[in-house]
Amino acid sequence: MDVELRGITKRFGPVTANDDVNLTIRAGEVLGLLGENGAGKSTMMNILSGLYSPDEGQILIDGKPVDFEGPGDGIAAGIGMVHQHFMLVPVFTVAENVILGVEPTGRFDYLDLATARKQVRDINEKYGLQVDPDALIEDLPVGIQQRVEILKVLFRSAEVLILDEPTAVLTPQEVEEFFGIVKSLRDAGKAIVFITHKLHEIIEIADRINVLRGGRITGEGDPKTLTENQLAEMMVGRPVSFDVKKGPFDPKETLLEVKNLVVLRENDEIAVNHASFHVRSGEVVGIAGVQGNGQSALIEAVTGLHHVTAGSISFLGKDITNASARERHRMGMAHIPEDRHKSGMISNFTIYENMVLNTYYDDRFSNGPNIKWPEVLKTAAQYAIDFDVRTPSVYLKAGNLSGGNQQKMVVARELERETKLVIAAQPTRGLDVGSIEYIHSRLMDARDEGDGVIIVSSELDEIMSLSDRILVMFEGRIVAEFDATAGPVDKNAVGLAMAGAHE
Repeated sequence: MDVELRGITKRFGPVTANDDVNLTIRAGEVLGLLGENGAGKSTMMNILSGLYSPDEGQILIDGKPVDFEGPGDGIAAGIGMVHQHFMLVPVFTVAENVILGVEPTGRFDYLDLATARKQVRDINEKYGLQVDPDALIEDLPVGIQQRVEILKVLFRSAEVLILDEPTAVLTPQEVEEFFGIVKSLRDAGKAIVFITHKLHEIIEIADRINVLRGGRITGEGDPKTLTENQLAEMMVGRPVSFDVKKGPFDPKETLLEVKNLVVLRENDEIAVNHASFHVRSGEVVGIAGVQGNGQSALIEAVTGLHHVTAGSISFLGKDITNASARERHRMGMAHIPEDRHKSGMISNFTIYENMVLNTYYDDRFSNGPNIKWPEVLKTAAQYAIDFDVRTPSVYLKAGNLSGGNQQKMVVARELERETKLVIAAQPTRGLDVGSIEYIHSRLMDARDEGDGVIIVSSELDEIMSLSDRILVMFEGRIVAEFDATAGPVDKNAVGLAMAGAHE
């Protein structure tokens, strides 16, 4: 099935998200779609899937115009969208999630779960997805949950699959397996739109690339001949440097000391198992590990968001093991959380309210019972400019921003104040190359100005390029440490430690 978007324009008030866009999607091809945060990629795909209606232009399927009045029409036409944030019911099985809304029924309209499981197995085998239909979603790793989302659209007979930032939360190993699935879908004749910010991935997986900037298609080309630098410049409109610029390594006093830390999960299983490490002024400590090996619990314990079962945490020479998150914040600890929706922002609050969520009570913004709103608005507007948060106004609700712009809003709030220790968990997840370049430079500025910096990232390249020391976590323990100041660290050695093959 071939799809053509012709002259698509979509406006939201004074903002033009898509401006006269022309795009062709062909069967048996992976179309890579690149663009900065807020470039209009997701809006265009929401139009294609029926979630939005265009203000101008039309969609053609196999040369015939179609008019979608809702996502049901898009699904009926054979278009399926796998969203960046999974839409799964954790306590349901794989099969139950896949059939939700289109349940097969038998005699007397009873749910025919046996047929559903067989259909899911058949799709599994056809495309090599390797998912157990009877497994509970909450028990599955992120990479397998991604496959369940693909199963859902294939179950609905999708011929066009829109993959929105599909590798954002996958490990390098899971990405490799996922690419195998994408290629098998392409070889089976499916048309695939692959939306990402990761240039090396789109060069590897795409058959053709289109670039969006400012709501318009500004470039296209063959991934076999385009370089990452060329793509980055097409996206951002200027040359982008991929080299992280660091000042000389000159660590000073110890700022944070963690000793024999034990943290339990909600089910009382050990998440962090007697972890000990320290962070000094003027250094970046990267924490590497396959997702689910205790990194999240460790960071939440250090920032005061998770109860500590045993061990101690000291910051600036003071025991903060039982201190509140606000106390740690006031001491100069900044936290860019792993999940911005859960811990970093309130979607129904405006951008300016989110910009002062953890400082509204300071003298700068408060005179006691009243908040100084003019100062809040002025500050929020400056933060948005400094961090290139793409928005028509700081009065906009944060939930209406693109994912990347939400992330930049959170990063701006945390870094635009006096800090001693910056804890950044997945700081560039979902960001475009220009934003990544800027946030990396701000983290390095903090380090060069004497802050300690902790970085947790699923991107091993990010850990290796930013860190002065690298710690590797496996099954809740810190199992290896690498000195990145003495020369390049062996990536294979780090990867082996992440897999548990450590000395």
